[in-house]
Amino acid sequence: MRVLGLDPAAAGPTGYGIVEANGRSCRALHYGALRVSNKRKLSAGAALEAVHSLLCDLIRDFSPDAIAVESIFSALNVKTALRLAEVRGVVLLAAAQHHVEVFSYAPREIKASVTGYGHADKRQIQTLVRALLAMNEIPEPADAADALAVALCHLQSQEITRRFGVEPARPAARTSAARASSATSSAPSRISMVP
Repeated sequence: MRVLGLDPAAAGPTGYGIVEANGRSCRALHYGALRVSNKRKLSAGAALEAVHSLLCDLIRDFSPDAIAVESIFSALNVKTALRLAEVRGVVLLAAAQHHVEVFSYAPREIKASVTGYGHADKRQIQTLVRALLAMNEIPEPADAADALAVALCHLQSQEITRRFGVEPARPAARTSAARASSATSSAPSRISMVP
C-alpha cells in the first residue's frame, strides 16, 4: 500500500511524504515541504494553486492508494483555522479529481501512533520516523517528517483494521446521531469522494 501523508500549513510550509508498505516493512519514497514564495503569499489563491499543483503532481507521479492528512486542530484561532480549512479543501479537491480516498487523523493520534506519546515534540517525531522508515538521516524539514508520520499513522490504522477485524473508519459526513455514538472512538475520519 502506498500513502501520501500531508501536514497542511496555514502560513508555513505544507509537508508531504510518500510511504510504501510491503508486508511488515515501510519505506519513504519521497518527501519534502512546499514553501510558498513571498510573491505567491500575497495572493491566497496563488498559494492554494501551488498546493493543488504539487498534490496533483505527487498523485500522478506516485499513484497513492490513499491520502492521509492531519486534521485541523480545534484550539487554533479562527483566522488560522480558516486558512487551514482552505488548504484542506484543496487537498480534498485534488484527491477527488484523481479518485483517491482521504483519511484524517488528529495531531495527538499521529504522535501517539509514531512515538507512543501524544505530546511528542518535533525532534522526537523526526527521530522515530527515521527509525521506523530505516532512513539514513533525520527527515528535514520537520514538516516533511510530520507528513511521513501522518502516512505511518494511516498505515498502522489500516493494519490494525486488517489484522483484528476492527470496523474501518467511517465516512466524515455522518448524521449527528452517528457522530454522537462514536464521539469517544479514536478511529480516523474517512472523507468519501463522490465522482
